[in-house]
Amino acid sequence: MKRRTFLGAGAAGVATTALPRVAVTQPASARVLKFVPQANLTLLDPIITTAAVTYNHAYMVWDLLYGVNSKLEAKPQMAEGHTVSADGLTWLIRLREGLKFHDGEPVRAQDCAASLERWSIRDPFGQTLRKVLDSFGHQDDRTIRVKLKKPFPLLIDAIALQGSYIMPERMAKTDPFRPITEFVGSGPFRFMDKEFVAGSSAAWQKFDGYVPRQEQPDWFTGAKIAHFDRIEWKIIPDAATAAAALQSGEVDWYEQVQADLAPMLRRNNAIQFGPSNPMGYIGGMRFNHLNAPFNDARIRRAVQVAVNQEDYMQAINGADRSSWQVCRSQFPCGTTYGNQVNLPNVQSGNIELARRMIQEAGYKGEKAVIINPTDFHTIGPLGDITFDMLKKIGINVELAATDWGTVVQRRSSKETPDKGGWSIFHTWFTGAFILNPIITPPYRGLGAAGWFGWYDNPKVEELTQAWLDAPDETGRLRIANEIQVENYTQVPTVTLGQFQIPTAWRKSLTGKLEATGPLFWNVKRA
Repeated sequence: MKRRTFLGAGAAGVATTALPRVAVTQPASARVLKFVPQANLTLLDPIITTAAVTYNHAYMVWDLLYGVNSKLEAKPQMAEGHTVSADGLTWLIRLREGLKFHDGEPVRAQDCAASLERWSIRDPFGQTLRKVLDSFGHQDDRTIRVKLKKPFPLLIDAIALQGSYIMPERMAKTDPFRPITEFVGSGPFRFMDKEFVAGSSAAWQKFDGYVPRQEQPDWFTGAKIAHFDRIEWKIIPDAATAAAALQSGEVDWYEQVQADLAPMLRRNNAIQFGPSNPMGYIGGMRFNHLNAPFNDARIRRAVQVAVNQEDYMQAINGADRSSWQVCRSQFPCGTTYGNQVNLPNVQSGNIELARRMIQEAGYKGEKAVIINPTDFHTIGPLGDITFDMLKKIGINVELAATDWGTVVQRRSSKETPDKGGWSIFHTWFTGAFILNPIITPPYRGLGAAGWFGWYDNPKVEELTQAWLDAPDETGRLRIANEIQVENYTQVPTVTLGQFQIPTAWRKSLTGKLEATGPLFWNVKRA
């Protein structure tokens, strides 16, 4: 018997007693949760994309060493705990007993070290960590060893906040710029890759070998207990069709309800509403900094002047301002660093001034291509508003309408627009995604190693390091404001307002956890 197989067999008894059994009298349909996601699932590897729909899939399939709770605190998940050497240069992270992958093999420290290595190459927080990293390694099969060249007190926060999903070593050694081709996970659900039909459906099966923690579930921490045998996603691009499916009981949960359909659904006594993300969302317009015309900061500033956030927010949520607000901040308004930038004409909606700025910048008429999803009702309207606005200020613009899956794939292209590249795409960010200077991909200045659009700004990176090294919160607040001023001068991304999107589910579901996205553990059918 192979050693790893022996260890896997030894863990099986732990999992069998830890997980609840479904009553045999339940009909098969009662053990299946049917869900309509926010958009089509196309990319399945959470390391090569930041698409929220991919993250929602990944949290089911791969567990984390440390997770974040509702207080944004890092808590052990797969980890039992950790120790730090007196000089702060060596961290030892101990794994819980009995953890295994979906193929029955035990989770080893070697798997975790390789997973952290791959994650750190793509993630902004991980990239900052790598500046002082000596190595991700292991001391034994249950002990991960992280060696540093310089102390990095936020190591555990980096691992917890940014989705360092644990995969088998062979998968984690995949080039982080290429997608994985198998989907063996460490989480409470197995991805049924043979059933996956992009644009139509996806399914996950409960993993009976998963060993949950004993604490109460709280966001991405605590006990992840699967009460459903199977989770099925139904891709329904048409919002009215999705709403009708929820009303009839054909589906159990509709992730993001279009604003004009919410009143109808609220009249149904069998349906319950809540926020799809308690931290809210921030709309964003992202420029491609590699190609004309938006490789010129003067033209980006002109577009920023022309933006009127109210136009964008009303296009998504209508005139009722209870669900949205103007927020001219790089960070979410209402959070520690969410101070609104006070610079002349920033997002003033001044079309005439923006047109003059375009002319003064010497714009030569280069075509700008907006890649825009027709099947994502909280993102597509943003592109429509920008298309109209760019025409008014004199930009030669094309709207390339497609599905969200294609947008997610095309935005990774560094080609010029005429060769399949792009100039602008729109999205929204969850509050946690842009919470502070170090974890905010759309505003980091990491260049070719950074987020789609490849904004290169050494000054922002120097200020981010200074924020990380600051001795107190007063210093961090000052530096965060300096970063905002620099970014609102160079304009890597334009914020478009802060808003909420409701989620709706059948009242027959209980135990649904509120988090920054849909979680499929703990929820059960009454």
